[in-house]
Amino acid sequence: MILTRRNALQATFAAGALAALAPNALAQAYPARPVRVIIPLAPAGASDVALRLVLDEMARDLGQSFVVENQPGASGLVGMRSGARAVPDGYTILGVNDSILTMLPAMKDDAGYDPLVDFVPVTQLVKINFALIAHPTFAPSNVKELVALAKEKPGVVDYGSGGPGSPQHVAMELLMHATGIKLNHVPYRGVAQAFNDVVGGHVPLMITGLPAPNELINSGKLKLLGITSAARSAVFPNQATISEQGVTGYDFTTYAGLVAPAKTPAPIVDQLNKLALKAMQAPNVQKRLTDMGFDVIANSSADFAAVIKDGLAKYSNLSKVANIRL
Repeated sequence: MILTRRNALQATFAAGALAALAPNALAQAYPARPVRVIIPLAPAGASDVALRLVLDEMARDLGQSFVVENQPGASGLVGMRSGARAVPDGYTILGVNDSILTMLPAMKDDAGYDPLVDFVPVTQLVKINFALIAHPTFAPSNVKELVALAKEKPGVVDYGSGGPGSPQHVAMELLMHATGIKLNHVPYRGVAQAFNDVVGGHVPLMITGLPAPNELINSGKLKLLGITSAARSAVFPNQATISEQGVTGYDFTTYAGLVAPAKTPAPIVDQLNKLALKAMQAPNVQKRLTDMGFDVIANSSADFAAVIKDGLAKYSNLSKVANIRL
Protein backbone atom coordinates (compact mmCIF):
# COMPACT_ATOMS: atom_id res chain seq x y z
CA MET A 1 0.00 0.00 0.00
CA ILE A 2 1.34 3.42 -1.00
CA LEU A 3 0.51 6.23 1.43
CA THR A 4 -0.47 9.63 0.09
CA ARG A 5 0.81 12.71 1.94
CA ARG A 6 -2.63 13.13 3.50
CA ASN A 7 -2.77 9.47 4.60
CA ALA A 8 0.74 9.69 5.98
CA LEU A 9 -0.15 12.73 8.05
CA GLN A 10 -3.30 11.01 9.33
CA ALA A 11 -1.30 7.91 10.27
CA THR A 12 1.30 10.00 12.05
CA PHE A 13 -1.40 11.87 13.98
CA ALA A 14 -3.12 8.64 14.95
CA ALA A 15 0.14 7.09 16.15
CA GLY A 16 0.91 10.18 18.22
CA ALA A 17 -2.54 10.14 19.76
CA LEU A 18 -2.18 6.47 20.70
CA ALA A 19 1.24 7.12 22.22
CA ALA A 20 -0.21 9.96 24.28
CA LEU A 21 -3.07 7.78 25.46
CA ALA A 22 -0.89 4.76 26.28
CA PRO A 23 0.53 6.06 29.58
CA ASN A 24 -2.96 7.03 30.80
CA ALA A 25 -4.35 3.65 29.82
CA LEU A 26 -1.46 1.98 31.62
CA ALA A 27 -2.09 3.99 34.78
CA GLN A 28 -5.84 3.29 34.67
CA ALA A 29 -5.28 -0.45 34.29
CA TYR A 30 -2.89 -0.55 37.24
CA PRO A 31 -3.02 -2.37 39.55
CA ALA A 32 -4.85 -5.49 38.48
CA ARG A 33 -3.47 -7.56 41.35
CA PRO A 34 -1.89 -7.05 44.81
CA VAL A 35 1.31 -5.02 44.99
CA ARG A 36 4.32 -6.44 46.83
CA VAL A 37 6.11 -4.00 49.15
CA ILE A 38 9.61 -4.96 50.21
CA ILE A 39 10.65 -3.36 53.50
CA PRO A 40 14.38 -4.15 53.91
CA LEU A 41 14.08 -3.79 57.68
CA ALA A 42 12.93 -5.92 60.59
CA PRO A 43 9.28 -5.49 61.64
CA ALA A 44 8.19 -3.07 64.38
CA GLY A 45 10.79 -0.35 63.78
CA ALA A 46 9.68 3.26 63.31
CA SER A 47 9.86 3.11 59.50
CA ASP A 48 7.94 -0.16 59.42
CA VAL A 49 5.17 1.24 61.65
CA ALA A 50 4.72 4.40 59.57
CA LEU A 51 4.86 2.58 56.24
CA ARG A 52 2.27 -0.03 57.22
CA LEU A 53 -0.13 2.63 58.45
CA VAL A 54 0.06 4.55 55.18
CA LEU A 55 -0.06 1.41 53.01
CA ASP A 56 -3.23 0.25 54.77
CA GLU A 57 -4.92 3.55 53.89
CA MET A 58 -3.64 3.35 50.31
CA ALA A 59 -5.09 -0.15 49.98
CA ARG A 60 -8.51 1.06 51.13
CA ASP A 61 -8.50 3.80 48.49
CA LEU A 62 -7.20 1.55 45.74
CA GLY A 63 -9.21 -1.58 46.38
CA GLN A 64 -6.08 -3.70 46.05
CA SER A 65 -3.79 -5.10 48.74
CA PHE A 66 -0.24 -3.98 49.45
CA VAL A 67 1.48 -7.14 50.65
CA VAL A 68 4.41 -6.28 52.91
CA GLU A 69 7.51 -8.47 52.90
CA ASN A 70 10.08 -7.61 55.55
CA GLN A 71 13.49 -8.59 54.16
CA PRO A 72 16.03 -7.61 56.82
CA GLY A 73 19.63 -8.67 56.65
CA ALA A 74 23.02 -6.97 56.36
CA SER A 75 21.53 -3.73 57.70
CA GLY A 76 19.03 -3.60 54.85
CA LEU A 77 21.33 -4.52 51.95
CA VAL A 78 19.54 -7.82 51.31
CA GLY A 79 16.14 -6.23 50.73
CA MET A 80 17.50 -3.29 48.75
CA ARG A 81 19.41 -5.56 46.37
CA SER A 82 16.32 -7.72 45.95
CA GLY A 83 14.20 -4.67 45.17
CA ALA A 84 16.72 -3.31 42.69
CA ARG A 85 16.49 -6.57 40.71
CA ALA A 86 12.67 -6.72 40.74
CA VAL A 87 10.66 -6.39 37.53
CA PRO A 88 9.86 -2.67 37.10
CA ASP A 89 6.15 -3.13 36.43
CA GLY A 90 4.73 -1.45 39.53
CA TYR A 91 3.94 -4.72 41.27
CA THR A 92 7.05 -4.53 43.45
CA ILE A 93 7.87 -1.35 45.33
CA LEU A 94 9.99 -0.68 48.41
CA GLY A 95 9.35 0.96 51.75
CA VAL A 96 12.61 2.52 52.85
CA ASN A 97 14.29 4.84 55.30
CA ASP A 98 17.30 7.01 54.55
CA SER A 99 19.56 4.63 56.43
CA ILE A 100 19.32 2.06 53.66
CA LEU A 101 18.67 4.54 50.86
CA THR A 102 21.52 7.00 51.43
CA MET A 103 23.56 6.28 54.60
CA LEU A 104 24.69 2.78 53.66
CA PRO A 105 25.63 3.54 50.04
CA ALA A 106 27.50 6.66 51.19
CA MET A 107 29.49 4.81 53.83
CA LYS A 108 29.97 1.41 52.22
CA ASP A 109 31.91 0.87 48.99
CA ASP A 110 30.16 -2.35 47.98
CA ALA A 111 26.51 -1.69 48.86
CA GLY A 112 25.46 -3.39 45.64
CA TYR A 113 22.98 -0.71 44.52
CA ASP A 114 23.00 2.94 43.55
CA PRO A 115 19.98 4.85 44.89
CA LEU A 116 20.21 7.37 42.05
CA VAL A 117 20.36 4.70 39.33
CA ASP A 118 18.56 1.60 40.60
CA PHE A 119 15.44 3.22 42.05
CA VAL A 120 12.89 5.87 41.16
CA PRO A 121 11.45 7.92 44.06
CA VAL A 122 7.71 7.76 44.75
CA THR A 123 7.33 9.96 47.83
CA GLN A 124 8.94 10.80 51.15
CA LEU A 125 6.21 10.09 53.69
CA VAL A 126 7.28 11.13 57.20
CA LYS A 127 10.17 12.46 59.21
CA ILE A 128 11.17 10.12 62.04
CA ASN A 129 12.28 11.66 65.32
CA PHE A 130 14.66 9.80 67.62
CA ALA A 131 15.31 9.57 71.34
CA LEU A 132 18.35 8.70 73.44
CA ILE A 133 17.04 6.11 75.87
CA ALA A 134 18.46 3.96 78.66
CA HIS A 135 17.44 1.24 81.06
CA PRO A 136 16.26 2.75 84.38
CA THR A 137 19.25 1.22 86.20
CA PHE A 138 21.69 3.14 83.99
CA ALA A 139 23.21 5.85 86.20
CA PRO A 140 23.25 8.88 83.85
CA SER A 141 19.93 10.68 83.49
CA ASN A 142 20.95 13.23 80.88
CA VAL A 143 23.52 13.80 78.14
CA LYS A 144 25.95 15.69 80.35
CA GLU A 145 26.12 12.78 82.82
CA LEU A 146 26.50 10.27 79.96
CA VAL A 147 29.41 12.22 78.49
CA ALA A 148 31.08 12.44 81.91
CA LEU A 149 30.75 8.67 82.48
CA ALA A 150 32.00 7.83 78.99
CA LYS A 151 35.04 10.05 79.41
CA GLU A 152 35.79 8.44 82.75
CA LYS A 153 35.40 4.94 81.25
CA PRO A 154 36.08 5.17 77.51
CA GLY A 155 34.86 2.21 75.46
CA VAL A 156 33.17 0.56 78.43
CA VAL A 157 29.53 1.70 78.07
CA ASP A 158 27.62 -0.47 75.57
CA TYR A 159 24.95 0.76 73.22
CA GLY A 160 22.68 -1.24 70.93
CA SER A 161 21.71 -0.69 67.30
CA GLY A 162 19.91 -2.37 64.45
CA GLY A 163 23.25 -3.13 62.82
CA PRO A 164 26.19 -1.36 61.18
CA GLY A 165 24.98 1.64 59.21
CA SER A 166 21.56 1.62 60.86
CA PRO A 167 20.11 4.96 62.05
CA GLN A 168 20.80 3.95 65.64
CA HIS A 169 24.46 3.36 64.80
CA VAL A 170 24.95 6.53 62.74
CA ALA A 171 23.16 8.71 65.31
CA MET A 172 25.42 7.45 68.10
CA GLU A 173 28.53 7.84 65.95
CA LEU A 174 27.51 11.46 65.43
CA LEU A 175 27.10 11.93 69.18
CA MET A 176 30.49 10.38 69.89
CA HIS A 177 32.13 12.51 67.22
CA ALA A 178 30.52 15.69 68.58
CA THR A 179 31.44 15.02 72.22
CA GLY A 180 34.74 13.17 71.87
CA ILE A 181 33.50 10.14 73.80
CA LYS A 182 33.90 6.46 72.98
CA LEU A 183 31.09 3.95 73.51
CA ASN A 184 31.06 0.25 72.64
CA HIS A 185 28.81 -0.66 69.70
CA VAL A 186 26.66 -3.80 70.08
CA PRO A 187 25.00 -4.40 66.68
CA TYR A 188 21.90 -6.58 66.31
CA ARG A 189 20.17 -8.06 63.26
CA GLY A 190 17.28 -5.65 63.74
CA VAL A 191 16.29 -2.65 65.83
CA ALA A 192 13.55 -4.58 67.66
CA GLN A 193 16.10 -7.02 69.11
CA ALA A 194 18.34 -4.21 70.27
CA PHE A 195 15.39 -2.33 71.76
CA ASN A 196 14.17 -5.41 73.63
CA ASP A 197 17.61 -5.91 75.16
CA VAL A 198 17.66 -2.30 76.40
CA VAL A 199 14.20 -2.83 77.93
CA GLY A 200 15.48 -6.05 79.51
CA GLY A 201 18.60 -4.39 80.88
CA HIS A 202 21.04 -6.48 78.86
CA VAL A 203 22.34 -3.39 77.03
CA PRO A 204 22.05 -0.08 78.88
CA LEU A 205 21.71 2.46 76.10
CA MET A 206 20.61 3.21 72.55
CA ILE A 207 19.20 5.85 70.22
CA THR A 208 15.94 4.70 68.68
CA GLY A 209 13.08 6.14 66.66
CA LEU A 210 9.78 7.21 68.14
CA PRO A 211 7.20 5.77 68.74
CA ALA A 212 8.74 2.47 69.93
CA PRO A 213 9.79 3.72 73.39
CA ASN A 214 6.90 6.14 74.06
CA GLU A 215 4.75 4.03 76.40
CA LEU A 216 7.72 2.52 78.20
CA ILE A 217 9.16 5.98 78.85
CA ASN A 218 5.84 7.18 80.22
CA SER A 219 5.56 4.11 82.46
CA GLY A 220 9.10 4.48 83.81
CA LYS A 221 10.38 1.27 82.24
CA LEU A 222 12.80 3.28 80.11
CA LYS A 223 14.72 6.45 80.87
CA LEU A 224 14.70 9.31 78.36
CA LEU A 225 18.00 11.17 78.22
CA GLY A 226 17.42 13.44 75.23
CA ILE A 227 15.74 14.07 71.87
CA THR A 228 17.99 13.94 68.80
CA SER A 229 16.23 16.48 66.58
CA ALA A 230 16.94 20.22 66.60
CA ALA A 231 13.45 20.94 67.96
CA ARG A 232 11.75 19.29 70.90
CA SER A 233 9.33 16.45 70.27
CA ALA A 234 5.61 17.21 70.49
CA VAL A 235 5.24 13.85 72.26
CA PHE A 236 7.78 14.79 74.97
CA PRO A 237 7.69 18.61 75.03
CA ASN A 238 9.38 18.85 78.44
CA GLN A 239 12.41 16.82 77.40
CA ALA A 240 15.43 18.86 76.30
CA THR A 241 17.08 18.01 73.01
CA ILE A 242 20.67 16.78 72.88
CA SER A 243 21.62 20.11 71.35
CA GLU A 244 20.02 21.98 74.24
CA GLN A 245 22.06 19.87 76.65
CA GLY A 246 25.36 21.21 75.41
CA VAL A 247 26.02 19.30 72.19
CA THR A 248 25.37 22.39 70.10
CA GLY A 249 24.14 21.74 66.57
CA TYR A 250 23.42 18.05 67.10
CA ASP A 251 20.45 17.18 64.90
CA PHE A 252 19.55 13.69 63.74
CA THR A 253 16.31 12.58 62.12
CA THR A 254 15.50 10.11 59.36
CA TYR A 255 12.53 9.55 57.08
CA ALA A 256 10.37 6.79 55.68
CA GLY A 257 9.41 6.77 52.03
CA LEU A 258 8.45 4.73 49.00
CA VAL A 259 10.61 3.98 45.96
CA ALA A 260 10.19 1.70 42.96
CA PRO A 261 12.73 -0.20 40.84
CA ALA A 262 14.31 1.91 38.09
CA LYS A 263 12.38 1.99 34.79
CA THR A 264 9.01 1.58 36.51
CA PRO A 265 6.66 3.42 34.12
CA ALA A 266 6.20 7.09 35.00
CA PRO A 267 2.37 6.90 35.00
CA ILE A 268 2.51 4.17 37.64
CA VAL A 269 4.96 6.14 39.78
CA ASP A 270 2.68 9.17 39.45
CA GLN A 271 -0.37 7.11 40.42
CA LEU A 272 1.40 5.70 43.48
CA ASN A 273 2.52 9.19 44.48
CA LYS A 274 -1.02 10.58 44.24
CA LEU A 275 -2.39 7.61 46.14
CA ALA A 276 0.18 8.01 48.93
CA LEU A 277 -0.42 11.76 49.21
CA LYS A 278 -4.16 11.19 49.43
CA ALA A 279 -3.64 8.61 52.18
CA MET A 280 -1.40 11.03 54.09
CA GLN A 281 -4.10 13.71 53.94
CA ALA A 282 -6.65 11.49 55.66
CA PRO A 283 -7.31 13.03 59.11
CA ASN A 284 -7.19 9.67 60.90
CA VAL A 285 -3.80 8.86 59.34
CA GLN A 286 -2.33 12.28 60.14
CA LYS A 287 -3.52 12.10 63.74
CA ARG A 288 -2.15 8.64 64.33
CA LEU A 289 1.20 9.55 62.84
CA THR A 290 1.59 12.79 64.79
CA ASP A 291 0.39 11.17 68.03
CA MET A 292 3.20 8.64 67.67
CA GLY A 293 5.82 11.34 67.07
CA PHE A 294 6.16 11.39 63.28
CA ASP A 295 6.17 14.60 61.21
CA VAL A 296 4.14 14.31 58.00
CA ILE A 297 5.96 15.25 54.76
CA ALA A 298 4.28 13.67 51.68
CA ASN A 299 6.14 15.31 48.79
CA SER A 300 6.46 14.85 45.02
CA SER A 301 8.69 12.33 43.30
CA ALA A 302 10.94 15.15 42.05
CA ASP A 303 11.27 16.67 45.53
CA PHE A 304 12.09 13.26 46.99
CA ALA A 305 14.76 12.77 44.30
CA ALA A 306 16.42 16.01 45.43
CA VAL A 307 16.31 14.84 49.06
CA ILE A 308 18.00 11.56 48.12
CA LYS A 309 20.74 13.35 46.19
CA ASP A 310 21.37 15.77 49.06
CA GLY A 311 21.39 12.88 51.57
CA LEU A 312 24.06 11.01 49.63
CA ALA A 313 26.26 14.10 49.59
CA LYS A 314 25.64 14.76 53.30
CA TYR A 315 26.50 11.25 54.47
CA SER A 316 29.45 10.88 52.11
CA ASN A 317 30.90 14.00 53.72
CA LEU A 318 30.03 12.77 57.22
CA SER A 319 31.73 9.45 56.47
CA LYS A 320 34.97 11.29 55.74
CA VAL A 321 34.75 13.84 58.57
CA ALA A 322 33.71 11.38 61.29
CA ASN A 323 35.65 8.45 59.79
CA ILE A 324 32.60 6.18 59.61
CA ARG A 325 33.21 3.35 57.15
CA LEU A 326 31.21 0.15 56.97
